[in-house]
Amino acid sequence: MPSALINNASRPAMLKDKSREMDAASAAAGGEARAHKKDLAICPTDDDAIAPKAKKPHKQSLDYIWRTGVAGGLAGSAAKTLVAPLDRVKILFQASNPQFAKYTGSWFGVVTAMKDIYKDEGARGLFRGHSATILRIFPYAAIKFLAYEQIRSVVIHSPAQETPIRRLLSGSMAGVTSVFFTYPLEVMRVRLAFETKRDSRSSLSNICKRIYNEAPPPTKPITAVPAAVSDAVMAVAPRAGLANFYRGFSATVLGMLPYAGMSFLTHDTAGDILRYPMFAAYTTLPKPANSPPHKPPPLRSWAELFAGGVAGLVSQTSAYPLEVIRRRMQVGGAVGDGHRLNIGETARLIFRERGVMGFWIGLSIGYVKVVPMVAVSFYVYERGKTWLGI
Repeated sequence: MPSALINNASRPAMLKDKSREMDAASAAAGGEARAHKKDLAICPTDDDAIAPKAKKPHKQSLDYIWRTGVAGGLAGSAAKTLVAPLDRVKILFQASNPQFAKYTGSWFGVVTAMKDIYKDEGARGLFRGHSATILRIFPYAAIKFLAYEQIRSVVIHSPAQETPIRRLLSGSMAGVTSVFFTYPLEVMRVRLAFETKRDSRSSLSNICKRIYNEAPPPTKPITAVPAAVSDAVMAVAPRAGLANFYRGFSATVLGMLPYAGMSFLTHDTAGDILRYPMFAAYTTLPKPANSPPHKPPPLRSWAELFAGGVAGLVSQTSAYPLEVIRRRMQVGGAVGDGHRLNIGETARLIFRERGVMGFWIGLSIGYVKVVPMVAVSFYVYERGKTWLGI
């Protein structure tokens, strides 16, 4: 009986001790949880600690720069390859090639010109000058898109500064930057595309030598000027050399300001409209897992191509007259007496030959060429950025 009493008396004590042990264990677990949570306080959020998010690359970092450049170069190469045959015909029309002048002004002429090129030079003739195009377009597009992202990050710091003027300025400066570094390759490409005779095909190296050595015709001596002064002027006057690779550069810069500016402005504005809540369900895709948090959801393929096409239409219309002037200046050494014409002289020559409509020759081809080209360019660039995680 005493043992039974002892057992009965010890049960409450044992229960009490067990509850104390449970309380101590709970307190210890709570302390560990608080300590663990305190350790996680160094992370931006608790969600990031549980499922870390991809780190946003800094726009001035080398990693972001090379990824943007690769995406832009691939975009430009894909777009130019798509429209290379039309580009060849357009150059022949714009530069008033004597063999193809009779075809200008109609869609039938475009088709006939392409048939003649195919008949005389084969399929490769439709892509004549395309090797120089790829050599130029990859760095050109890479620099253009890269410069746009970098200039945009400086000009536009927050969503409140997303104004049309800032977008236009960013695009224009990006276009001028890319043209400055790649313009000589553009001159070589145009000269290759301008040649039409099968027996006078020139290699890229021969074109370079010819452009470098081209000199304006000798001027008539002025009797009123002393011989010493005349010799001094001729010594500093450009006859040949690297300056020949920048023929038409001033017209190119003037044309690039509205072209690149309107292209980026229209594309970004169209993208914003297509992402409105009333359209988003039909025009946008879910954000990829590796997408930066600040980046808007990507557009569907048709919507991205539509935004790029509208951008090409607007930009081509705004800059086309200056593009015609530029083409005539670029082939100045291949037609006429080789005299270098400035923008005003070239514009007067075009007006004298064809009137006001001379500044819009080939615009219909320009639309057919530029609209799909710009659409594919922006599409490949945006998808390339998604693939590369920027």
